[in-house]
Amino acid sequence: MIVTPTALSGCVIIEPNVIKDERGYFMESFNEARFEAATGIKAHFVQDNQSYSSKGVLRGLHYQTGQHAQAKLVRVIEGEVLDIAVDIRPGSETHGQYVAVVISGENNKQLFVPRGFAHGFLVLSNTATFFYKCDNFYNKESEGGIIYNDPAIGIDWSLPDADLIISDKDTVLPTLKDSKKAW
Repeated sequence: MIVTPTALSGCVIIEPNVIKDERGYFMESFNEARFEAATGIKAHFVQDNQSYSSKGVLRGLHYQTGQHAQAKLVRVIEGEVLDIAVDIRPGSETHGQYVAVVISGENNKQLFVPRGFAHGFLVLSNTATFFYKCDNFYNKESEGGIIYNDPAIGIDWSLPDADLIISDKDTVLPTLKDSKKAW
């Protein structure tokens, strides 16, 4: 696997080894021991989630707070998304900054999103199946969120607002300044 650090400490891009032949391909999408050896990050995942969405669907920016904070390892099984991780760790030198990565069923890239980050994605293809592992169980009372278009963060979502499909819940999220603290 190839591990590429991003500008945000702890947030890394993973490119698994994909073995292709005339039958198709095989890849090990996750191996805890290899992941730790390659990244230096201890992550024990306890919950897997999957979503299916159409072009223009924007999900996020979401996170869990306190003892229920979650690290995520995200990937796309089919389709293509613009994946976003925002550093919301108090006191972090990169607080309020984001990383954007196009991940797809074709490029097989994965993004490790550490605890203390908000996460969201936008579907760029006609449809996408998005899959992610979490290192902590979901807890509704610990939900946090940040509005996708917070000018203080300045995310370039690559599609005009008129083309975005966003849940009612996500359209009324607060700005980073007014959001729940990560810890």
